[in-house]
Amino acid sequence: MAEEKKQVPLRLNAKLYAALAAWAEDDFRSVNGQIEYLLTECVRQRKKDGKYVGEDIDRPPDITIA
Repeated sequence: MAEEKKQVPLRLNAKLYAALAAWAEDDFRSVNGQIEYLLTECVRQRKKDGKYVGEDIDRPPDITIA
């Protein structure tokens, strides 16, 4: 039986969404799949190190789209 997935409403600003969409396309994933992949990797890294991936993890990203 497949693992049950939870639905989570998520609001993103337009620049962040565009960056994620481009990254997802590069990786042949949907935007939803890319977000799930990135969150999974962050959780895996945190479990591995016992700490957050970066010291500035709570700082909003500086996203510039050319």
